[in-house]
Amino acid sequence: MAWLVVVLSLVVIWIASLCKVFYGSTSFSRGAISDDGKPPQKKNVLLVIAHPDDESMFFSPTINYLTDRAYNLHILCLSTGNADGMGNIRIDELYRACAMLKVPLKQIKVLDYPNLQDGFGQVWSCDLLAKILEDEVTDHDIDMLITFDAYGVSGHCNHRDVHHGVLKLLQNNTSGRNIEAWELVSINILRKYSGPIEIWLSILCGKRTLSKVIINEHPWKSFNAMAQHSSQWVPEAFCFVFKLYIREYA
Repeated sequence: MAWLVVVLSLVVIWIASLCKVFYGSTSFSRGAISDDGKPPQKKNVLLVIAHPDDESMFFSPTINYLTDRAYNLHILCLSTGNADGMGNIRIDELYRACAMLKVPLKQIKVLDYPNLQDGFGQVWSCDLLAKILEDEVTDHDIDMLITFDAYGVSGHCNHRDVHHGVLKLLQNNTSGRNIEAWELVSINILRKYSGPIEIWLSILCGKRTLSKVIINEHPWKSFNAMAQHSSQWVPEAFCFVFKLYIREYA
């Protein structure tokens, strides 16, 4: 009998969590990413990713949130994802996914530098990344950067290097621009694979820190975007369909 109570409780929690996804509002503690109905003060945003598919697998809730609120979103992908020799395929998948996410294709840039190649054995120079980012910030009058945290969500070294490149840019900041930066918060494996139930833990954590929980307002759009990356379709692709937990750079 006890097991039946447990099963029913889990079913109720799942239903409540899904209702939160499809009918709930975004919860946050503070930050310039405003949800008060007013036009955003920060208009030009640069999402910095390491590989094609990062935008859909990890950041699609935030992309949906920003595009719905008239932020001018640019995406900079620092490699073609050519570790398995499928760079051209993955670039095409990236553009098709961004079309699903309603990001203007002219505002997507993919780099293919010899020193920024996809791979676990590849070390990306923080100085090179900072210089590239500085040029992008200047060219597009960027007010806000969004990228990975120090762990890089999946632990991929390229994700971590992107984080440190953004950090290097913020520390140097010779231009004197007031650049705001947000990072995706890495969570443990149990929370990562708990589906919509994890929303409640993120909201609780977000209220205790300078963080923001973005509940995906268009989960099917995110699903369809990730579906464009057929060469990279893995179980982890489902983990960030429902929500995104981000915080300001420390």
